[in-house]
Amino acid sequence: MAAVQQLTSTEAPARVLNSEDLAAELDSILARRETNALFQPIADIKGRCILGYEALSRGPSDSCLHNPTTLFETAFRAGRLLELELLCREVSLRQFQQLKLPGKLFLNVTPASLSEIGHRSGCTMEMLRDAGIKPEQVVIELTEQLPLGDYAIMYEAVQHYRALGFQIAIDDLGGGYAGLRMWSELRPEYVKIDKHFIQRINEDGVKQEFVRSIIDIARGLDCCIIAEGIETEEEFHCVSRMGVTLGQGYYFARPQSLPPATLAPTLFQSAKRGGHDGPRLNESVASLLRDAPSLAPDTRLQEVVDVFASSPALLSMPVVDPAGQPIGMVRRYQILDLYATNYGRSLHGKKPVTSFMGTQPLIVERDMSVEQVSQLVTENMQLRLEEEFIITTKGSFSGVGRVVDLLRKITELQVRNARYANPLTLLPGNVPIYEALERQLANGGAFVVAYCDLDNFKPFNDVYGYSKGDQVIQRLAEIVTSETDRELDFAGHVGGDDFILVMTSSDWRRRCESILDEFRRAVDYFYSEQDRTQGGIWSLDRRGRPFFYPMLSLSIGVVTPKPGACSSHHEVAAMASDAKHQAKQLSGNSLYVDRRVIPGAGGPALAAPA
Repeated sequence: MAAVQQLTSTEAPARVLNSEDLAAELDSILARRETNALFQPIADIKGRCILGYEALSRGPSDSCLHNPTTLFETAFRAGRLLELELLCREVSLRQFQQLKLPGKLFLNVTPASLSEIGHRSGCTMEMLRDAGIKPEQVVIELTEQLPLGDYAIMYEAVQHYRALGFQIAIDDLGGGYAGLRMWSELRPEYVKIDKHFIQRINEDGVKQEFVRSIIDIARGLDCCIIAEGIETEEEFHCVSRMGVTLGQGYYFARPQSLPPATLAPTLFQSAKRGGHDGPRLNESVASLLRDAPSLAPDTRLQEVVDVFASSPALLSMPVVDPAGQPIGMVRRYQILDLYATNYGRSLHGKKPVTSFMGTQPLIVERDMSVEQVSQLVTENMQLRLEEEFIITTKGSFSGVGRVVDLLRKITELQVRNARYANPLTLLPGNVPIYEALERQLANGGAFVVAYCDLDNFKPFNDVYGYSKGDQVIQRLAEIVTSETDRELDFAGHVGGDDFILVMTSSDWRRRCESILDEFRRAVDYFYSEQDRTQGGIWSLDRRGRPFFYPMLSLSIGVVTPKPGACSSHHEVAAMASDAKHQAKQLSGNSLYVDRRVIPGAGGPALAAPA
C-alpha cells in the first residue's frame, strides 16, 4: 500500500467538504498530533511466517480526513505533506514498538515529500532512537501516487537511507508514473507488484505473463517481489506456484490496530499443494529406521549415564511409556555435560530420567515421506546435524532416524529424480511414474489414474512453432500440479503433451474438472486475435491438404484399478491409455471415466464433455 493508502471496506467514507474545511481539519489534526497507525502483515510464503508489517496511517475515526486518500491529498495541496508524513512515521514507529511486533516495519514515504523545503536530515533516526528500533528493522517504502519531479533528489535520499542501514522498497509497480525507471535506478531490496495485476490473476493469462516477467527481472537484480492485494485462496495459490515468495492482502489479514503476531499454517497449505517445484521425494522415512534402546520413565539418571558410557556410538535414547508411546528424548551430550558438573552425580544420579529429557522431540510416522520429514526438521531448527528423531508405527516407538542420514537420502533422491525428470517441465518422467504405480499396487489401497493429452497439438506446433508449443506444455504442467494434492497425488510427464496423474485424493473428479476449466481459460492467450475470433487455425493435414483445426483442448481419461486385480504397472498404464483414447473421441475439453476396474474387462463408461 502507499502513503496515500487504501481505505478498508469497513471504514465509512467521509462526507464531502470544501477545500477550506479540509485544510482547517488538517491544521487541527497536525496540531493535536492525532493520526493513527494500522498494521498489515507481509507473509513469507516459503517460510510460512510473517516477514514484517506495513504501517498504514489514518486520520481520527470521527474526522472527515479519516480516509487516507483524502488526508494525504489535502496535505499535498496545502504544502504540508512532509509534516504529515513525519507525524505518521513517528506514530507508526512508536505503536510498532509498543505492540512488540515481529519482523520488519515497512514505512511509507512519498518521493514528493523528499523535495519539500524543510526536510531535515536525521529526523527519522531520532524517531528510531526514541522508539528503540534499529534501522535494520525498517524498510523505506517509496510510494508513487503523485508524479515525481526530481529523480536526483530521490536518488540522493535513497542512498542516504541505505547508508544508515535501511532497506528500500518500491510500491505499486505497474500502477505509478515511472515504476520501472525507479526500479532500474534505485535497485531496491523489495518491489511490490500493484494489486491490479494480482486481482483474479488465476483467471487472466496476461496478468500471469506480466508477473512472470517481473519475477524474472527480480531474480536478475537479486530483488524480492511482494504480491499486493491477495484476497482469495485462488489468487494466493496462483502466485505461489509462479514463484512469488512474499505476499500481502486480505487473504492473510486486514490492516488492524492489533494485528496477528503469527499466521495460521492452513493459509499456506495451497502453496504447498500447488508448488511446481519438481518431483517429490516419495520414499518412506522407514528406510532410515535404526534400532535404538529406549528408557522407561522411571529410569534413574545414573543408569542412563552408564548406558551412554558403555556405548560410545549411542547418540540419544527415547523415553517410552508403558503403552509404547514415546514421551521424550535424552541426548548424549546434554546428559554427560550435566553429569560432568560439580556434584552432578550426587545431586542428580537418583532422579528419574523424565526430569532431564527433552519433552518435545521430533516424532514422525514411518510411512511419512522423506520430503515431509525434511520440512519438519527444517522447522525444528534446534536439531543438530548429528542428532536423531523418533520414528513410530501407528504411534508406537519403532526406532530412530538421524538427521545426517535424512539429508544424505534427500540428496540421493534429488540426484535420481533429476536424472529421470522431464527436462521441459521438471516433472517426473516414465521411470518415476512406473514406480508410483507399483507403489500403489503394493499398498493395496484405492487409487485413480488420469491420463491427460492435448487435442490438435501438432497443427498448433506447425503454425506457431515449437517454442510456443513448449509454453503450452509448461502451462499445462503448472495447471496439473496446482490442481493436485501434493500430499496425496502424483503428477508425472510422460513426454510431449501427455501427463499421468496417480491420485488418492477423494475429490479426484473435482480436481480433473478443475484442470479442464483452468486449461480452457488459459488457452486463448496462446492464439492470435484472428485465430481466437475464428475459433481455430488453418494448417495442412497428413496428406498435405489445408484443413481447419479447432483450438487446443484437453482430454482426460480416468481409470480406477481394483486393488489386487492388476499384476504390474504395465496393465494399469494400458487401461489408462485406453481411457485416454476414449476421451479423445469426444469433442472439446472432455473427461472420460472408464468403469473397468480390471484389465481387459468390458463395462460402461462415464463420459463427461467439459
